[in-house]
Formats: sequence, structure tokens, C-alpha cells
Amino acid sequence: MRCVTVEGLIILRLYALPSLYRQNKFDRASIYENDILLLLLKYPTELEPIWKLLQKHLLPSDITEIQEITADILKRIQRFRAR
Repeated sequence: MRCVTVEGLIILRLYALPSLYRQNKFDRASIYENDILLLLLKYPTELEPIWKLLQKHLLPSDITEIQEITADILKRIQRFRAR
């Protein structure tokens, strides 16, 4: 049986997002962003180590995009919790 960590799932989703946006696959990108949101909502996770790991495999512009996406997701989580 294969298993994956929450961090691993987030890494897989974040890694795919820049490519999905470049291919104009906004439907899949939206699903991936929602997956990340739900994972972070249920399992608070430190994102800095994830960004650091992804820096070895993605362009600097992709890392910036990923950081902006996750910042937006974290803001939405804060709004959910504030209610």
C-alpha cells in the first residue's frame, strides 16, 4: 500500500499549477487550488519548506506565482476562521 503525506499532496498540486495555468486549464487549476485550500484548512502546514523544495524544480517566476496563490489561499482560510 502506498501512502503520501499532506505535505506531499500539497507539493504535487503546487508543482502542477504553473503548467496548468500556462495550458489554460483553469478548471483543473481551480480543483488543485481547492485541494490545497482544504488540506491547509484541515491540516495547517508550514509552506516555507515546501517552497524551498520546489525551488529546485521550478522557474523563479513559477515560485513567485505559487507563493502568491498560497498567500491568497491562506487569506481565504483566515476569513473562514474569522466567521
